[in-house]
Order: sequence, then structure tokens, then C-alpha cells
Amino acid sequence: MSNQKKRNFQIEAFKHRVVVDPKYADKTWKILEHAIHEIYNHNASGLSFEELYRNAYNMVLHKFGEKLYSGLVSTMTSHLKEISKSIEAAQGDSFLEELNRKWNDHNKALQMIRDILMYMDRTYIPSTHKTPVHELGLNLWRDNIIHSSKIQTRLLNTLLELVHRERTGEVIDRGLMRNIIKMLMDLGSLVYQEDFEKPFLEVSAEFYKVESQEFIECCDCGEYLKKAEKRLNEEIERVTHYLDAKSEVKITNVVEKEMIANHMLSLVHMENSGLVNMLLDDKYEDLGRMYNLFRRVPNGLLTIREVMTSHLRETGKQLVTDPERLKDPVEFVQRLLDEKDKYDSIISLAFSNDKTFQNALNSSFEYFINLNARSPEFISLFVDDKLRKGLKGVSEEDVEVILDKVMMLFRYLQEKDVFEKYYKQHLAKRLLSGKTVSDDAERSLIVKLKTECGYQFTSKLEGMFTDMKTSQDTMQGFYASHPELGDGPTLVVQVLTTGSWPTQPNVTCNLPAEMSALCEKFRSYYLGTHTGRRLSWQTNMGTADVKATFGKGQKHELNVSTFQMCVLMLFNNADRLSYKEIEQATEIPASDLKRCLQSMACVKGKNVLRKEPMSKDIGEEDAFFVNDKFTSKFYKVKIGTVVAQKESEPEKQETRQRVEEDRKPQIEAAIVRIMKSRRVLDHNNIIAEVTKQLQSRFLANPTEIKKRIESLIERDFLERDTIDRKLYRYLA
Repeated sequence: MSNQKKRNFQIEAFKHRVVVDPKYADKTWKILEHAIHEIYNHNASGLSFEELYRNAYNMVLHKFGEKLYSGLVSTMTSHLKEISKSIEAAQGDSFLEELNRKWNDHNKALQMIRDILMYMDRTYIPSTHKTPVHELGLNLWRDNIIHSSKIQTRLLNTLLELVHRERTGEVIDRGLMRNIIKMLMDLGSLVYQEDFEKPFLEVSAEFYKVESQEFIECCDCGEYLKKAEKRLNEEIERVTHYLDAKSEVKITNVVEKEMIANHMLSLVHMENSGLVNMLLDDKYEDLGRMYNLFRRVPNGLLTIREVMTSHLRETGKQLVTDPERLKDPVEFVQRLLDEKDKYDSIISLAFSNDKTFQNALNSSFEYFINLNARSPEFISLFVDDKLRKGLKGVSEEDVEVILDKVMMLFRYLQEKDVFEKYYKQHLAKRLLSGKTVSDDAERSLIVKLKTECGYQFTSKLEGMFTDMKTSQDTMQGFYASHPELGDGPTLVVQVLTTGSWPTQPNVTCNLPAEMSALCEKFRSYYLGTHTGRRLSWQTNMGTADVKATFGKGQKHELNVSTFQMCVLMLFNNADRLSYKEIEQATEIPASDLKRCLQSMACVKGKNVLRKEPMSKDIGEEDAFFVNDKFTSKFYKVKIGTVVAQKESEPEKQETRQRVEEDRKPQIEAAIVRIMKSRRVLDHNNIIAEVTKQLQSRFLANPTEIKKRIESLIERDFLERDTIDRKLYRYLA
């Protein structure tokens, strides 16, 4: 194929020039200017917008954009100056109405003008980086109206005056306010902030400063907080009705600072109505209000928490150190529980279950419970009281609630091992006397203790229950192998493993002959069925049921301790016995014997014996007789010596000594465990680590830890460093 020649096309310009009328721009602008005047004068209905749009379009097309734009600026400016005069002339309340009306007119006019000049807006303005028509209209309104010397200050004062009137209870035209504020916002955030918001916040701060001072002087704390809350809500509502949403944070900050932050301490410590009075009177609503208001300001909740903590520690300290309160351990613990319930309710209902307040409550309780060295003993006595009689007829759920509360107090104890000592003693008495209300409750508490402190803590307690069960089986076996014993006295023996039960002193006591023979038979039977065991009788822990016939033939069954039974049996062979004779025959220790005689001769309604001379105390010269005139409406009469009473001072010292002895091996074991893993450690770190390891059981004394370290060095478990004497090495 042959190559075709390429053809180049050219488009030539018109040969004749297009001549534009030299007065075209002026004529066209005159038409447009007239239209703008008509729009501002509300005569726009007679205008042809299509024709006007084409005229503006042609002006831009013929490069008269600049003339069009500058003409627009000067025409609008002159109209706005006229508008400004009519707004300035408005009097009183009509000032804002006139401003609002003219603003609405200006916006409508601006919309129409923008429609006519749309082509200029889209092409000429972006290419020359001029201000678009709508924005230009707003700027001109701002400069000629809002920033007019005669309007600017008047507008601000009018707006602030209206806000003040509303704050003092008057009703204002909120719709008009909303329109004016919206106008300021439409003119740009800077206009709103500079021309209204900043002065508004300053005036508000002054207003609330004065008002809060008046309230503080005439109101109590609860009333003041109500007024502060009301003011805060009013300001939030004001923002939603006619202010910029962004102003909410700023105005609430002003109210919070002036009404709450500046008066925090005065409110909290206000006489007869401050925080402490609210706590004392359980004023949940006021407390909740205080919490919600104070949480809004820096350090607000910290202030409440500190005052609550110091009050709680002070009242708690009085509670645990008041000698009157210490007379009744059960009442003592009940008061602690009531106090805890009270503050739990306050934190739950008023303080939104705030964790920091719960922590403050816990640390306060831990502080003052441990101020009283007898708290572990008293908590155990409280449990003892509940498990003996206090839980009769109480549902399982309620029992669990009470036990959980006890566990909560137990957690606060630093000396948990002391509680364990007492708990073991009290549990032993309950089990042996058969006085426990519910085995389930007993076991439930042991499970809770086990969960809290581990197996080691409760293994011996569980052993006690095992012994009770084994003893039942042993007794069945004993009577099955001795059928001839059916007619005489019945013997029930509990065989206790020495390690599991509290150590008891071996107390002498001469049993009546018929009982003594029976005990011997049991001993033979038991040792015959178990090899390598020893039995020692704990007569001080036993009980007996004795049938007695009194003067007029009235019969009763007396439930007594083993000691009391030994004394009563002596009166089968004698009418009168002196204290010395009873002591000689029974060999019961003097203190136990006196208590036992006192409970049978001096307690009204239980006085199966009478003594001469009549007195409350037992003397060594006293003589005793069977009380023939004894009567009781019950066939079964329980004559008890006082159970689960507080320890006497010597007993307390002895328990404390036993606890200290038990701690020694635990401290040593902890030291060895730590040194085994660390190999080398300095003195201070050992003390810290040992304390940390043992704190779940007790608070180790640094002096005692030091003694245990010395003991371990003597026994070649550790050695001191030759250079640094405070450094210890583990010897494998």
C-alpha cells in the first residue's frame, strides 16, 4: 500500500472583530444593581431571575468580573449601613427583635443574590481567590452591624441582661435568644466567643461567686448542695435551649469552680450539717448529691474520702478501745458488723460503689480492728455464740450471710493464727458438749476459712470432726461387745487425737466408783482394738445427765458437767458436806471446784444445793446440803458453768505465749524457703520477704525474725558474710 499524505487541518480566526458596546458593563451592572436594591426592598417578585443570571454570566464572560464583584460589595455595604441605622433606632425590647428581623431579611436577600451571581461564585471567585458571595454577605453583616460602635456593646449588654433576668427567676423569650446566638455562631466561632461567650463566662463567674457566698452564710450543707445542683442543671438546660453546645463544658466549669471547688472544705466541715453529720444520720440523698457534685472538681472525691476515713477511724478506734464495749464480746463484734453494714450501704447507695471508697473502708477497718489485741478472740466468741444458739430458726441463706460477714472481719485481722487458736478452743467445746446448732454451718465456715487461708489452716479443725464421727462408731462397738452393761449407767466417750484438739491440762478428778469401773472397761476395750495408743481422761471437758429425787419426791434430770456430777454423787451417802470434804473426796482443782459449786448453790433456779452461810462466793469454811425445796417447771434442768466467756488475764497470757511458740517454726520455715531460693540476701530484705510471706497468717515481728535468724545460724542453716555482717548466706 502506498503511504497517503498526511493532511494538517487549521482553524482560522474570524476575519472581522467582535465589537462590544463600550457602555455594556455599566448598563449591565445598572440592571443588576437595581435588582439588588429591589431584593433588599422586598420587591423581588417582579424580577426575572433568568435574565439577571444571564446578565451576570455575560459580565463575567466579558471579563467584567471585578466590576461585578466590587459593585456587589459597595451596594451591600450601603444597604447594611441603612439597616444598621434602623436597628440602632429600635428602643428597649424591640432592639433584639429588629436585629433578628433584619438578619432574616439579609439572609433571604443573600440567598437570592447568590443565585443570580452563581456563575461568578463558581468561576471568577475561585480563580481570583476572593471571598464567596454568601460568606462575603456574612462578613459585611458582621463588620457593618455586629461590630458597629453603636450596636456591639448594646447587643452584649442586652444578652447578658436577659441571662441575668432568667437566672433571677424571670421568664425571657428563649426563641429570640436562640436566634440571636445562632446568628453570632453563623458569623463564625470567633465572633460568638469574643462578642458573647467570654464576657458571658466572666459575668457568670462573678454572679456565682457572690451567690455562693450568700448561700454558704445562710444554708446548711444539704440545702447548699441542692441549690448548687439546681444551678448546675439550669446552666446545662440553658446551653441546650439557646447556647452553643461547646459552651456547656465551659459554663459548668465556672459553676463547679465558684460553687463547689472554692467552698469544698467549708461544706465538708460545716458545723451540724457537714459530711460527718450526713454519715452519722445516713443521709443517702445528700451524700449522693455531694459525691456527684464533688466528683466534678479536682480533688473533690479525695476530700470526701479523707474526711470519711478519718471519721471512720476515729469512731472505730473509740469502738474497739472503749472499756464498756469490751465487756460483751458478742455485742462488740455485732457493733463492728453494724458499722460495716452502715458504710457498705452508704458506698452502695450514695457513692456509686466507688472502688476507692471501698478500699478506704477496708483499710480503716483493718486499722482499728487490729488496735485491739483481743479482736481475734472476740470474733471467735461471736461465731461461738451464733453457732451455739444464735442461728436457731434462721434460714440457710441468712446463716451464710452471717458467716460471710464474719469472714469479712476475719480478713481484716493481722493475727489470723490467734483467731485460729481461739476458734479451735471454742469449736472443741461446742463439739464435745453437743451444743452446735448446725453441723452444716460449722463445716461451711471451715470451708470458707480453708478457701481464705489454705489447707494447713483448717486441717486440724477437720480432724476434730473426724474424731467425733470415729468416736460414735467406737461406742457402738464397745456396747456391742459388752451387752451386760445395758442396765447400769451409760458411758459416751469421745476419743480425741492429741494433735488436732487444743491442748488441755491433765486435771485430776476422782470419779464415782460405778463410773470408774465403766471407764476401766472402756479403756481395756479400746486398747484391745488399737495398738500403740495411750488414753488419758479429760474429765474437765465432759458432761453428765444425773437423775435426782428431791424432798417432796419431785424428780428431775440434771444436765451437769463431769465435776458437778462427781460432787452431786457424794450426797447419795451424806446429808451435809463441808467444802474441805468435797475437795478431799473429788480432788478437783480449787478454782474449778469453786466455780462448779457456785453454779449449783448460788444461781437462782439452778440451786440444787444450798450452802451455809448464804453468800455469792464460795468460801473454804462453807458447808453444803441438798436443797430439798428445789423446784423447776422443767423435768430436765441444765446446770451449766459459764461457757465461752472471755479469758482471764493469766489465760490470755498463756494463749499469747502458745501463739508466739507456734509462730517460731513458721518464721524459721519461711526464712529457710526464702534463703534456699535466693542463696544470698541482706537483713532488711529477709525481714521484708518473711513479713510478706506470713502476712496471710500473722504480722511477723522484726525482732522475732532476727532471733529466728540467729537460731538458724547457730544450727548451721545460714551463715553471716565475713565482710558484710548484714549479708546472710544459705548453707545447703
